[in-house]
Amino acid sequence: MTAPVLSNMPHHVAIVMDGNGRWAGKRFLPRIAGHKQGVTALRRCVKACVSRGIGVLTVFAFSSENWNRPQEEVSGLMDLLARAVTSEVAELQQNGVRLHFVGDRQRLTAAMQTAFSHAEVRTASNSGLVLNVCINYGGRWDIAQSAQKVADSGQPITELALDRALALAHVPDPDLFIRTGGELRISNFLLWQAAYAELHFTDKLWPEFDEAALDEAIAVFRSRERRFGQTSAQLSVPSDTTAPASPGQPMKAV
Repeated sequence: MTAPVLSNMPHHVAIVMDGNGRWAGKRFLPRIAGHKQGVTALRRCVKACVSRGIGVLTVFAFSSENWNRPQEEVSGLMDLLARAVTSEVAELQQNGVRLHFVGDRQRLTAAMQTAFSHAEVRTASNSGLVLNVCINYGGRWDIAQSAQKVADSGQPITELALDRALALAHVPDPDLFIRTGGELRISNFLLWQAAYAELHFTDKLWPEFDEAALDEAIAVFRSRERRFGQTSAQLSVPSDTTAPASPGQPMKAV
């Protein structure tokens, strides 16, 4: 058996940041302490992605289903997210990170919406890593709102039209999809965009996810043969063209 063809470094990494509450529970701490440690892990991951030349990082911070959690936890997490945006934006700006908040903002407080918009405007001209933070986001919601936009515009509902109306239309589809915490599901995250992503599941809880864990996921990604519907024999033939990140869809510029 021949060795698989090594892929290039992933351009777009998506992460389900799972395990904050369990990390806190193992230490007999309140769940919000795990979420605070999760912010530290995200800061570490952003720096690691910048140093490795990754172009896009998309993280699942709060799903549309997370509203069903205990009200105390939801309120604490929302307050933590709002404060984190304010405190982290200066460092993100220094590192050339361009910040986007992705999801339905209507349920968020006016203060949070203002903080998010301010952070996006402040980092809009940066040309480094694109950081998408998904809050009150769900893959089904994304597809539904995209379809509604296309229908309202009067365009034919095609794959291309839907793709261009998605909440993440400003970046290419993810190459590498990571979920921490040991669960083996994607939990309504990037249902459309992850169609051809390489999936990597790790038992590490999100607060424990470090540079070594990221490098392990990247190494697994690079060992896989990405065929996009083709055969291994076809991939072995030299070509001047590069397979698109999502078959049948044009490459999207960051």
